[in-house]
Amino acid sequence: MLLEGKRALVTGSTSGIGLAIAKALRAQGADVILNGLGDPDAIAALQEEIGAEFNGANLMDAGAIEAMFAEIGAVDILINNAGMQHVSPVEDFPTEKWDAVIALNLTAVFHTTRLAVPGMKEKGWGRIINTASAHSLTASPFKSAYNASKHAVAGFTKTVALELATSGVTANCISPGYVWTPLIEGQIPDTMAARGLSREEVINDVLLAKQPTKKFVQPHEIGELAVFLCREEAGNVTGANWSIDGGWTAE
Repeated sequence: MLLEGKRALVTGSTSGIGLAIAKALRAQGADVILNGLGDPDAIAALQEEIGAEFNGANLMDAGAIEAMFAEIGAVDILINNAGMQHVSPVEDFPTEKWDAVIALNLTAVFHTTRLAVPGMKEKGWGRIINTASAHSLTASPFKSAYNASKHAVAGFTKTVALELATSGVTANCISPGYVWTPLIEGQIPDTMAARGLSREEVINDVLLAKQPTKKFVQPHEIGELAVFLCREEAGNVTGANWSIDGGWTAE
């Protein structure tokens, strides 16, 4: 298997995109550490299903991230996937929500990266993959904190890639558009009711309005892209922002 003997930390991996990445890495033989929120029994079931470890560190607390790395030790693969969103006009944007979005989407990426890099450099091999977003390349109104954090993650990734260019460690972003997850699916009935639209109209004219393919990105597709970026053949792929958005940012 491609990643046998490699140890991977995937943040925000108890559901959605992060879980799909964790499963894809595990399927290729990596030892996986899950991190995220959720019901303890459900998380325990996931651990058993995948054959993974779990660390529930609060990524909005630098001390908790340091404690997590002290517990899990060095990792070969770091997937920074945890994130959050808040929608509000900028003049009304709650300052505590701004701070929270920046803390989880951006500052946590800095802390996990700075703690993972020494072990990777010592081994002469490592993969850092940051889940950004189509909003790392373009913007939407009322998402100032999210847009700012994802643009910043893309810039941070480029800097890390340059710093580590001769070390055997790569750093890349994956930037999805709308991904078919339970969270998105659950929003459809409310949007139908609020706008007086059919399910098909909500999907095609609201959610997928900016994706020319008119198809949701599937979580497993992101997982397979992450696996590719971890391959030996991707050793010269670094500092890149990989769009997987149905053509959204091509326009």
